[in-house]
Order: sequence, then structure tokens, then C-alpha cells
Amino acid sequence: MKIAVVNWRDPWHPRAGGAETFAWELARRFARSGHQVWFVTARAPGQRRRETVEGVRLARMGGVFTVYPLVLGWLLGRRGRFDVVLDCQNGIPFFTPWVVRRRTRVFCVVHHVHDRQFGVHMPGWLAAVGRFLEGPVSRWSYRRHESVAVSPSTARAMRERLGWRGPVHVVHNGVSVVRPAGIARSREPRLVCVGRLVAHKRVHLLLEAVPELRRRWPGLTVDVIGRGPEEAALRARLPEGVTLHGYLPEEDKARLVGRAWVHVSTSQGEGWGLSVLEAAALGVPTVAYDVDGLRDAVRHGETGWLLAEGTDLAKGIATALDEVDHSYTVKCREWAERFSWDRSAERLTALMLGHPVESGRETL
Repeated sequence: MKIAVVNWRDPWHPRAGGAETFAWELARRFARSGHQVWFVTARAPGQRRRETVEGVRLARMGGVFTVYPLVLGWLLGRRGRFDVVLDCQNGIPFFTPWVVRRRTRVFCVVHHVHDRQFGVHMPGWLAAVGRFLEGPVSRWSYRRHESVAVSPSTARAMRERLGWRGPVHVVHNGVSVVRPAGIARSREPRLVCVGRLVAHKRVHLLLEAVPELRRRWPGLTVDVIGRGPEEAALRARLPEGVTLHGYLPEEDKARLVGRAWVHVSTSQGEGWGLSVLEAAALGVPTVAYDVDGLRDAVRHGETGWLLAEGTDLAKGIATALDEVDHSYTVKCREWAERFSWDRSAERLTALMLGHPVESGRETL
């Protein structure tokens, strides 16, 4: 097949996150299987406009907003070339059905529904535009096409909050982590938080919980790994015992995560929670709020703890620190082993080829 993977950013973009990991891990596997793959995306300063990586042809153009019309123009000029377009929605999709041939198979890939997050990142009028594009305009534009969600709760949110009517298939994230030798859990309680430092991740809630936790465990430390627009504000309010590491290479990140007693996610909502499964692969359970995506990635009482929104985070983490033992390590690793990028690529390839896939919990 000739496949265009259209995504807001590529994995080397300075603001890349889990959506970019999903798109790239699948794209490189499609290319490895013999398909012709283009990865069409925005261009950060210093990035090449064109290059080929692992058999995937990258075409970069535009910035945060200009990438949308530029990508549509790029596809329009090549409308007869592609058999399949994976149109990855990061709040707003690319509306590729408007410019490709009718017989081209378009899959709208949705990580999570952004309706509640637009107001966190944008002024009121622009948030309203975002919700209109994500909801009624997207629903109409993709009405004849199948969609892909990365978790059951995302698929449910598409139905209930966006009014999506067509087929929605669940294709989970895989897990791929470096496992350095000799990692041992720290003697003193240690927390880790991995993710982009953006408003809806609410990392400030973890910082606010640290002083209370250190009154009980004076040696408790916290490692925050990630970068983003909230970094300066978070650094300005760092309590004692917290280190903001910014970006770390995969091996260094894995060493810090593997030493932690508990991984903490304070996000308002996720598509899946890739960092949760990466921590689980290293045997580290997660404390998270019971929100979209995270309620799928965390198995309460087995691979972590889910807190109701509004629950005191310090108390929730304290409960986890009291309960965590080797059984959580074992169950976390068993859970993470169920997810594979190879299996995800095989499932999506079957969908693109029009082959039937198993029904049930994964097809809503």
C-alpha cells in the first residue's frame, strides 16, 4: 500500500509527545513490512523539509496552525497517489477527506477528546472554534470513514461527547522501553512523573503534595521528567526534594523510573497514558486520577491506584507508598507485556486492507 501518515508533529519535534510516538512506531513498521510510507507533519526550526528515516519519507511543512492548510495542499497535489491516509487528530484533525479521492481509505486516529482541554490552553472564543471543529465539523467530514481510538474510554468519549456515529476501532499503544542492567528500587520513598509539561497535565498538583508527604517521609524525593511551556513556572515553585530533569535520553529516563516506588500522573485526561505502561514495563505502578485513558492504562489495585477527581493527592500517594510491594512489580510487568507495537501495527494493517478484525471490547 501507499500510506500517508498525517500527524501534527514528528517524534523529533521539541514538543513531541505520545501521539508522535504512536504515529512513528506504526509508520516505521509499515515501511519495514514493504509498504510505501510518507509521514507528513509540521516543521520545527532547524528540521529538514525532506528526509527518509528507516524507509519512511518525511515531508515537513508549516507551524502550529499553518501546517493544516499546507498539508491539505500537499495531499491535493498528490490526491491520486495514496491508498490509505491515517489522519491523526490532535484536538483538530486535518480533514483529509476533503482533498483525497473518494476511494482512498481515510482513518481518523483519535488519541483523546480535547473538548474540555481547549479552554485550558486557549481564550474562550478560540476554544469554542476548536470544539466546533472537533465536534460537528469532524463528525460530518469523517461520516463515511472508519476511525481508530487508542483506548476504550476514548472511543466512548467520541460517541458520547462528539456524537461520532461510524465504526470506531481500538488500536492500543505498544510498549518499548530500555531496560538498563542493575536498576534497583531506592531505599527511601521515591516518586517519578513523566510527561510533557503542559497545563492539562497538572504537574503543579504533585508539587503541592510534596511538603505534606515529606513531613511523614523526610527522605522522600521526586523526579519530574519532561519539557514543555509550563517548565519555567514549575521551576519557580519547586519544593525541597523535587528535581526537574527536563528531557532525558531513554536509558537515563529508564534508570530514574526504575528506581521509583511509584509513578504519578496528575493529568486531566489522556488517550491512553503511554508513560503509565512504560513505567509498568519497568515494574513501577502508577497513581493517577480516574479520567479518560488513565482508567484504561491503570488496573486499580493491581498495577496502580485510581483516585476520584478532587481526591487529596497527598493522601492517595501516601496510601500507595504504604501498600506497594513486590506483587505490584510482578503484575505491572505482566500487564505491560500484553501490549506490543508489532501487534498494534498488525491490527491497523488489517483494518487498512479491509480485513475483518475481532469484535467485542475493542470495536465499539
